[in-house]
Amino acid sequence: MNISKFGEVILDENDIFLGLYSGKITDLSSLNIEDQLLIEQINQARTANADAFTTLEVFNSKFQTQEEFDSYNQSQWLMPQEYKDMNIEEYIINQCSSEEEFSRVGQELILFHQFNMINVLKYLKYLVDTMRSNNIVWGIGRGSAVASYCLYLLGVHRINSLKYNLDITEFLR
Repeated sequence: MNISKFGEVILDENDIFLGLYSGKITDLSSLNIEDQLLIEQINQARTANADAFTTLEVFNSKFQTQEEFDSYNQSQWLMPQEYKDMNIEEYIINQCSSEEEFSRVGQELILFHQFNMINVLKYLKYLVDTMRSNNIVWGIGRGSAVASYCLYLLGVHRINSLKYNLDITEFLR
């Protein structure tokens, strides 16, 4: 198995065999394969077995840039439309009650925009709301994410990064 520069999984002969044998692969048309000979062999087997398989083509990434890849994957997230349409910046700003909080949130939102992560904030809001409504317990916080005050306001973690003077650049590099 190989990984493209965008993180797409490209399968080899062993991966396909193991996937078919274990039942984890049931639709060959959705696989990424670069080996032209392997594709020809699978397509010959498909022809000989009365359309048991879908005809395969050589894998070519449909993405030219990391931004295209990220944007496509973010558009595939299963999230209710109300969260996709949500003005997450306004929601987070409305959680602020002091000048210090407004300043920090403004700084962080600029960084979230620069890193094209606004959809991540929307998804995290949906995730937190879903966990709360289903009484699912999650951790207090860990790693560099606790440096984000916006994530604190969304309820992703319970570490007040302003109180502990945590630098947002530890999270968004």
